[in-house]
Amino acid sequence: MAESKRMNVSKAALVLIPIAAAVQPVQAKDRNVEVTPYLEVQQVLVADLKNGSDVLTYTTVAAGVDSSIQTRRAEAQVNLRYERRFFYQDNIGDDDILSGLARGSVQVVPNVLSIEAGGIATRSRIDLRGEAPSNTVGDIDNVTQVYSVYAGPSLSTNIGALDVNANYRVGYTKVESEDTGILPSGQLPIDIFDDSVSHSASASVGMRPGDLPFGWSVSGGYEREDAGQLDQRFEGKYARADVTVPVSPTVALVGGVGYEDIEISERDAVRDVNGDPVIDEDGRLVTDETSPRLLSYDQDGLIWDAGVLWRPSRRTSLEARIGRRYGSTTYAGSLGYQPNENTSLNVSVYDTVSGFGNLLNDNLSSLGTSFTSSRNPLSGELNGCAFGQTSSLCFNDALQSAASSSFRARGVNAQLAYGYNGWNMGVAAGYSRRRFFASQIGGLAGVDGLVDQNYYANLSIGRQLDARSGFNTNVYANLLDSGFVGAPNVLALGANAAYYRQIIPGLTGTAAVGLDSFQQDGFDSELTASALLGLQYEF
Repeated sequence: MAESKRMNVSKAALVLIPIAAAVQPVQAKDRNVEVTPYLEVQQVLVADLKNGSDVLTYTTVAAGVDSSIQTRRAEAQVNLRYERRFFYQDNIGDDDILSGLARGSVQVVPNVLSIEAGGIATRSRIDLRGEAPSNTVGDIDNVTQVYSVYAGPSLSTNIGALDVNANYRVGYTKVESEDTGILPSGQLPIDIFDDSVSHSASASVGMRPGDLPFGWSVSGGYEREDAGQLDQRFEGKYARADVTVPVSPTVALVGGVGYEDIEISERDAVRDVNGDPVIDEDGRLVTDETSPRLLSYDQDGLIWDAGVLWRPSRRTSLEARIGRRYGSTTYAGSLGYQPNENTSLNVSVYDTVSGFGNLLNDNLSSLGTSFTSSRNPLSGELNGCAFGQTSSLCFNDALQSAASSSFRARGVNAQLAYGYNGWNMGVAAGYSRRRFFASQIGGLAGVDGLVDQNYYANLSIGRQLDARSGFNTNVYANLLDSGFVGAPNVLALGANAAYYRQIIPGLTGTAAVGLDSFQQDGFDSELTASALLGLQYEF
């Protein structure tokens, strides 16, 4: 149902228009299998420049694997890393971090039936009102570990002149228990997402223009997410019909109409003698299993959208739509532009109602099976964006907070990837807005209607200097605006750079430096400098 939640921006167009082949590289990649396991040992120093006496040093030992698989029957990209941090300060315990991004597809029946899968392990901010640490080392607050995986079959075939498509996906998402730490004066902690199991199924049948002067499709879908926290349930279903009318060899009018029913509900929290919700030791509300289900969102009725599709070549695709959904006007669109095999631009405008787990699974399924995911050279963690020739994606919107309530998410994301003659560059920018849903008589009544906003930008540049050395740089900015009354904005800025040099075949030395800061009214601003020396051995 990921396509349905984005107003079928791509489905109707790709199924129905002969000119509407997806933007693809000029030349197909060579089929190959590359699997590179590695071990790392690093020494890191972090200094608080606002307080010169606060200096943290630690040692990391890490193991990981980078792999790329491109064969006739399978495509996959896996970037996985486990790190153990050993701190020398008595008041900071050792730390374990698992981070990675994976996406794969196996053709069970070539060009007909495939199995899709994806996964991510990373860290997320818990509460937009709390600290916004970017260099996540030491005794940090307001950051938690997140895991999300999904898998399912996908069918695409033809029955005579009919195009038939169907897919199913099951996913699981888990957020570890962490403390938000200090919040602005008068602010209470939000309820933290725990885990969820999600299901998504959709099917469509249609015809391309040709036998008829227009294309058509009929589709339907069902989506459900069951979350452990307060036994929250998201359930949505839809049915719709779409038409595509070519008006020139490169332009078509598109539109659709249908019916949709979305219901989000929860149970109440256990109450103490004063009637206040009970919170467990993990900072989450305790679910009252005997409570009746409480509606937090109930929307059903007619949905529609209309727009234009422009595809002047296989390298350029633009679609824009306006419609009515979720009880208000909605906008959606996408742009894919690849002028050559070295450059790609992807822009998406979205509007969806979802839960935390479903949104992560949707983002994972939108990512292609060939991408580059960069890491912070000092913390070893993913930078949040993955860049590829045919698709790029940033997880900033999904990971802006780990609130347990479902929400309506609207925003725009843009990514530009470039690679040529040893240079690799990625630029990403975006904006996301969430409006949360909760029952006004339940344990999360104070969250209902609140709006969180996140603005972000990221620039990564890398260069292979010669056969044995290279460097990477990364610059980022985040502005977080919480909807809680009296909650100040949080501004996070930073930059880092790393130099790599091969010492002997398989053994590489690394030197890296970084500068990170965050500013928020009511908190002491932070400015930290980091430095690293390390060795990596590839098997």
